[in-house]
Amino acid sequence: MPNDPFSVASPRKIWIDHVPMSLRGLVLAVVFGYILEAIDFILPGQPLDAFGIRPRQLLGLIGIPLMPFLHGGFGHLISNTIPFFILGWIVLKAEKENFIVATTVIILLGGIGTWIIGSPGLHIGASGLIYGYFGYVMTRAILERKPLWILIGVIVGVFFGGMIFGVVPVFAPNQISWEGHLCGMLAGAWFGWNRTKEAKLLATNI
Repeated sequence: MPNDPFSVASPRKIWIDHVPMSLRGLVLAVVFGYILEAIDFILPGQPLDAFGIRPRQLLGLIGIPLMPFLHGGFGHLISNTIPFFILGWIVLKAEKENFIVATTVIILLGGIGTWIIGSPGLHIGASGLIYGYFGYVMTRAILERKPLWILIGVIVGVFFGGMIFGVVPVFAPNQISWEGHLCGMLAGAWFGWNRTKEAKLLATNI
């Protein structure tokens, strides 16, 4: 009854309630990236970018977990958004509750590798993580040898196969961290290889 004093009105939905549960983590990560970029745009000198990875510098280690959320402008961030959503969603569906673990491993291993072999300067952007997702997907597609994974690998290869040139210094454009791409992809491939090995061991023991 409308006038019932004991009735409880349903809470008003916020925007995230309209996003499918399976995508909410990815959406929130992207929103966080855009908020940081907006803050960096407003502040003089874009000071947040200074917290990216600085290879072989002690203070540059702080950039390892922060690198995926920092970008050199909205153009850089926008170019990373769509591949992050698509490849991230594939990894999310494959890993389910282990998605956070997969993402964390890729960020940490890829970031440490970038810190070790990266060229002097500042390394920022989510592309290292995106390359990690790409490496994960393609590794599982090759090793699993299951129809679904093969299909996913073919589709990803068709639409994102050109990413492979981003790990080659000769083909990588100036100001692009090919080291971050390479280390991220290797980290993702390693995680995908381990997950494939675990899946095969589990299937053998059943």
